[in-house]
Amino acid sequence: MASESSVGPVLAVDPGRDKCGLAVVDAAGRVLHREVCPTGQLPVRAQDLGERFMVAALVVGDRTGARATAAALRGIAGLPSLTFVDEAGSTLEARERWRREVPARGWRRLLPRALRLPAEPIDDWAAVILADRYWQSRAAQ
Repeated sequence: MASESSVGPVLAVDPGRDKCGLAVVDAAGRVLHREVCPTGQLPVRAQDLGERFMVAALVVGDRTGARATAAALRGIAGLPSLTFVDEAGSTLEARERWRREVPARGWRRLLPRALRLPAEPIDDWAAVILADRYWQSRAAQ
C-alpha cells in the first residue's frame, strides 16, 4: 500500500432524500472539510470539493438514497470512481463523535454527555464516519 502522504484524501457522502453530508478526510484521519448541503446541490458541491482537495476516492453510504446519489455523481468531471461503504449505525457513531469533539458550552456543560444533542443536522459527521470506515478497510487489505 502507498504511504499515507502519497494518497489523496477521500470525499465521503452520507446520502439522503433532502440533504447530504459531505466530508473530505485524509489517510491520517484528519477532517479537511465537512458540510451539509441540499441533495439537489450535491453534484455541484462534490465537483467543487473534488477539484479543491484533489480527492483520490469518492465514498458513498450504501443505504437511504445511495442509488440516486450514485447516479447523480457518476460522470462528473474530476471525480474518481465511486465506492460504496456500509452505512449501518453511522448516524449513532456520528452523534457520539460529535459529543466527543464539540465542547459543551454554557449550561449544557452540566448535562451528562449522553444527553447532549446537536442543534443542527449531523450528516456531515456521518460522512466523516463513512470516510473512516473506508480508510479502515483499506488498511486491512
